[in-house]
Amino acid sequence: MNKAANKAQLAPLFKDGMTIMIGGFMATGAPEKLIDLLIELDIKDITLISTDTGSPGKGSSRLIAERRVKKLYASHIGTNPETGQQMNDGVLDVELCPQGTLAERIRSGGAGLGGVLTPTGLGTSVAENKPVVEVNGVPYLLETPLRADIALIRGSLVDTRGNIVYKGTTQNFNPLMATAADTVIVEAELLVELGEIAPEAVHTPSLFVNYILMEND
Repeated sequence: MNKAANKAQLAPLFKDGMTIMIGGFMATGAPEKLIDLLIELDIKDITLISTDTGSPGKGSSRLIAERRVKKLYASHIGTNPETGQQMNDGVLDVELCPQGTLAERIRSGGAGLGGVLTPTGLGTSVAENKPVVEVNGVPYLLETPLRADIALIRGSLVDTRGNIVYKGTTQNFNPLMATAADTVIVEAELLVELGEIAPEAVHTPSLFVNYILMEND
């Protein structure tokens, strides 16, 4: 099954008010063409799940600059002044989450778990209004799973069925997010035929991928 699609074919998948995960770390491994598509389609009121909002002009920072995001789950925002400004102005709802916890919440969403128990954040503002569970006399925060309507990820090498290889640090949050969304679209740096990727080299199996967008589309 060839999952390659162009922007016109992908457009009907998007609507205002969606929860969208976007892969990448400081825009490394971010699906820039898919972010372009969101802007071209004028998608608004997005709940965005992303480890950060990059720096101005890169990655998901462009959605912030266009004021397309109403709610943000991220581990840090300090490298994008616009995100902090919108948060302080009350136009962007930001939930900051320790990076490891954010990864585990996404993993829990993909695995169908009820959440993750972690000591990280106890006694801080991170713990506000969250359940505390005691295990063997030790308290832990219960952090709930995160899932999305759509995950937008980027693969370095993708075959026509949707098996993905990520090069170097572009792997970051991409494979986790591929498991935790109803629909997964991968932006392919290089698209190859089925069989050209060794099975043991696959980072994200094709069963998680619904559509493939070529970078030069």
